Amino acid sequence: MHKSIEKLENDLGYRFKDKNLIIEALTHKSYKQPYDNERLEFLGDAVLDLVVGEYLYFKFKDADEGTLSKIRASLVNEVGFDKLARHLKLGEYILLSTAEENNGGREKPSLLSNSFEALMGAIYLESGLDTVKKIAIDLIEKVHKEISLDSLFRDFKTTFQELTQARFGVTPEYKVIASRGPDHKKEFEVAVLVDGKEYGRAVGKSKKAAQQEAAKQALEVVKKTNK
Repeated sequence: MHKSIEKLENDLGYRFKDKNLIIEALTHKSYKQPYDNERLEFLGDAVLDLVVGEYLYFKFKDADEGTLSKIRASLVNEVGFDKLARHLKLGEYILLSTAEENNGGREKPSLLSNSFEALMGAIYLESGLDTVKKIAIDLIEKVHKEISLDSLFRDFKTTFQELTQARFGVTPEYKVIASRGPDHKKEFEVAVLVDGKEYGRAVGKSKKAAQQEAAKQALEVVKKTNK
């Protein structure tokens, strides 16, 4: 750990009563301890889903379920949590193996995002939902500056492109696999590929709609397979 955790606690505005909890939240599996942060990450992921969902529910009283889901998806993902982790300079505190560190682990979006989720899971365990809600929402508002429908509504294509560029250094490719039906009622089947590998496929009434749905599927696939 490059820095004292006291600095991180100051930046969070939270002091851990049980220092073992914050150490566990900052311990990557490569560090080869009897514990790591994966269980706390699992918990933090669920807590942040709820916290951000509740925040958006009360903030945007006229938004429908579909809009709220899309806005939440733009915040609760690897790209969003990576930004919050970098704001806290979380990479400087994570406990990693030498090999993982030499491999650029402290700058990996997936590793930073997972550590942020674990940290929020640890705060939730120790102090409950209200405390983690205040810390997480304060951070989101600070990092995103303006919280409005226009500034938050990020389409799935943009989010997936940011993620693939950060993780793989490439831009996703969208291919029309098929188009069906008469001109006035056409449907398009679109696949999204990264480095030639398919990550999602969807059908829509326009190419754009199908691309969005395919990107949404791809985000879910990446989230599940790269924990």
